[in-house]
Amino acid sequence: MEFKVETDVFSGPMDLLLYLVKKHEVDVTEVPIAKIASEFVSYLDVLEDLAIDQVGEFVELASVLLELKARALVPRPEETEEPVEMVREDLVQRLLEYKQFRDAATLLEDRARQWELRFTRTAADEAAARGEPAEVTIGDVHVWDLVGAMSRVLRKREKRRPRQIVHDDTPIETHMIRIEALVAEQGRVAFTTLFDDHMPRSRVVGIFLAVLELVRRGRLGTRQEQLFEEIWLEPPATAANPSAPPASSDTA
Repeated sequence: MEFKVETDVFSGPMDLLLYLVKKHEVDVTEVPIAKIASEFVSYLDVLEDLAIDQVGEFVELASVLLELKARALVPRPEETEEPVEMVREDLVQRLLEYKQFRDAATLLEDRARQWELRFTRTAADEAAARGEPAEVTIGDVHVWDLVGAMSRVLRKREKRRPRQIVHDDTPIETHMIRIEALVAEQGRVAFTTLFDDHMPRSRVVGIFLAVLELVRRGRLGTRQEQLFEEIWLEPPATAANPSAPPASSDTA
């Protein structure tokens, strides 16, 4: 079964690169190529499984990062430092430009939300607002946090047993219903507990897509208390209120 993701939650390779830079808490101009190249490729493994439309753009940037990493770690005698630095500087410049545009877009979105609070909405406006999907960013969890968690699930799973090609045709909607019911029953569910070692890879991908779709529609909230720790799936009202006491973890 081939999955095809037709959603705009993945903003492109520069967005992932900027996310990784922020995750390492370094300045944009000081991109740690060696670390980021390896992490970028691990995220690419997930994106290739999802068969998103712009995966080719991610592959292209991954090849640039890997080339920079290789040439930095094992410089060839016939090469000078200048070509490597030029490629790196070009990449940093593109990242800075992307950050500038994204920051501007975020500022405009914040202003738009503020203006919405100043005017009374009509009934038609309220109905339209309810129908809009939520951004896949709730609390401190970003869509790339979910992709990173998914890549760790896949790596852990494939270390324990060899990859097998088994097709699972379970509809995404079926996974969505099961996940929502599980969260409603337990209060919150650990993302990694949705998967087990015996699942075919296609089912793992299907469950991940179901989580993404639930979050995108605002029917599921996500929370991560510390970087690299477990991501919890919660009812959206709970995730939107950070002061609410978390459910006991022994229910997950």
